[in-house]
Amino acid sequence: MYILLIGSDSRGDSYQYGLADMIRIARVDFVNAKVTVLEFPRDLWVEIPDIADNLDGQSHEKLNQAYLYGNPGFGYTTDAAQGPGLLARTLALNFGTQIDHYAAVNMRTFINIVNAVGGIDVYLPQPVDGRTAEDLSSRLVFPAGHLHLMGDRALTLARIRIKGGFVRGENQNRVLCALRDQLASPAVIDSIPVLVQSFQDNVQTDLSPEQLSQLACIGIKTEPGDIRFADFPEELFNVTREYDAVFGKEVSILKSDFKILRDYVSRFNEGTWPPITGGPEDDRGEAPFCP
Repeated sequence: MYILLIGSDSRGDSYQYGLADMIRIARVDFVNAKVTVLEFPRDLWVEIPDIADNLDGQSHEKLNQAYLYGNPGFGYTTDAAQGPGLLARTLALNFGTQIDHYAAVNMRTFINIVNAVGGIDVYLPQPVDGRTAEDLSSRLVFPAGHLHLMGDRALTLARIRIKGGFVRGENQNRVLCALRDQLASPAVIDSIPVLVQSFQDNVQTDLSPEQLSQLACIGIKTEPGDIRFADFPEELFNVTREYDAVFGKEVSILKSDFKILRDYVSRFNEGTWPPITGGPEDDRGEAPFCP
């Protein structure tokens, strides 16, 4: 099963608006109890179906905007799956992805989920300092080592991008691994069915309660070494600028050779990439495990 996972930057209770702050596809192998999660950089300049008629002929935007334009606030698509559906079709059009289902979580729901399981334990090999000249708050500082984070702190860590999107992606993976570990802990495991039911109406998804329970079950049974995070090699991307008629100015984007990315995606779909090599310290693209 291939599931599109979306972290929305919407702070409200609904999914009317919001960009796709996190974009992942999870390949769930139920036979071998393995999960591989592939990240897509949100700043890729891509063709988005259905938007040209609403944007005076402009058919390209950043990948994360496909989700925004598909949701009811803009409603630039007739896709019944709204924002997740338009994002899924955008990924398939540009990269040849396979997607069976989707699940999107906004920031408030993410905070509530982490709090509901008692927080998460994250290990940072290096300190993370997200302070800027505009925001010097201590809440943006995370020391190296083992940290116990409640929902708001976990969200802050996952969103810091002062050192770029790829470093932020690594921290997001650490947060996801930590959440999985907490869900599999003896203190929480018996509450999984109740948690799934309590958050069902707060998550934008087409997964049924039965499917969510099945995924929770395999997530608990999967060993940490069988949960792998795949990233396209960073050297495949170039940061450049593109004129965006919607904003009337040049915007910072990522460009890459989509033929190369499609080859990686094809092998991901088949389960042959990324290879199993070593562990958390592997080079990018070499499937770091949940530590």
